[in-house]
Amino acid sequence: MDDRWLLDFLDYIRSEKGLSPHTIEAYARDIRSFSSSLPLKDWKQVIPDHIFAFISQLKGKNYASSTICRMLIAVKVFFRFLKKEGEISVDLSRYFETPKLWQLIPEVLSMEEVEMLLAQPNPSDPIGARDRAILELLYATGIRVSELCALRLIDLSDPFVKVKGKGKKERLVPVGKKAIEAVDHYLLHFRGEAKEENSPLFISSRGKRIDRITVYNRVKTYARLAGIAKSISPHTLRHSFATHLLENGADLRLIQDMLGHADIGTTDRYTHVTDSRLKAAFNAFHPRP
Repeated sequence: MDDRWLLDFLDYIRSEKGLSPHTIEAYARDIRSFSSSLPLKDWKQVIPDHIFAFISQLKGKNYASSTICRMLIAVKVFFRFLKKEGEISVDLSRYFETPKLWQLIPEVLSMEEVEMLLAQPNPSDPIGARDRAILELLYATGIRVSELCALRLIDLSDPFVKVKGKGKKERLVPVGKKAIEAVDHYLLHFRGEAKEENSPLFISSRGKRIDRITVYNRVKTYARLAGIAKSISPHTLRHSFATHLLENGADLRLIQDMLGHADIGTTDRYTHVTDSRLKAAFNAFHPRP
C-alpha cells in the first residue's frame, strides 16, 4: 500500500488534532498492521469486507477486546481522513460502530502561559513578525491550523476574518485588536511587495503558502523558548481560546459559531468547565459556601 497517505495522515493528526506522540505512534502501528493484512496496492480498493476480515484475524489471535477496539478506531479515523482528502469516494468508517472519535482533550494554557508564548517571536525580523501574527490570530479566533494556512489577504478585514471550515462552509469570526495589529505589522513591514487580494496571508521563507506542519513546529519552538513544559500544538491555542471564553462567561452557542461546530454537542465535549468556574458556581449558589 502507498505509505504516502499514512505519512500525510500522521502529519494531520499531529498538527491538527494535537494528539500525543504516544497516541500517534499507536495509530501508525495499527494502520500499518491493517495495511499489511491487505492483498491490495491502493486504498481505493479497500471494501468493508477487508476490515471485517482484519477484525476476524485479530480475534483469532486472541487480541484483547480493548486492543481490537483501539485498532478499529485508528482504521476508522484514517479512512475519514482519506475521504476528507478526496483519495476515496466512500467513507468506510460509517459501516462500523465504535466509541466516539477525537475525544482527547489537549492541554490548556493559562493566561500567563499564553502571554509568555505570544511574547517569544521577535517582531523585528520577517519570520518573527509572521509567527507573532500567526500565534495572535490562532489564539484570538480559535480557528483550526488548516483554516489559518488557507487564509488569503482578502479574508482578513478589521474586525473579522472570513474562514472556510469543514465542508467548505464559510463563517465570520471576530478578531481582537492585538491580533489585527500583529498581522498589520507583518504585512506592512515584511510583505511590502505587490500583493494580490487572493494571495496567501501567511507565507514561508520561500514565498509559498505556509503549511500546517511549519505552524506546528513553530508553536513547539516558541513553547520551548517560553519554558512551557506542557505538550502543546496549534490545537492547544484553539482549545485555550474556547476555554478562556467560557471562563469569562461567553455563551456556549456563540463559541460554537466561532469554532465552526455544526453540533452544539461537539462544542460541549470540546470545551470543559474549569476548576475556577466550578468554585465560582459553588460560592454563588451553595447556601453555605
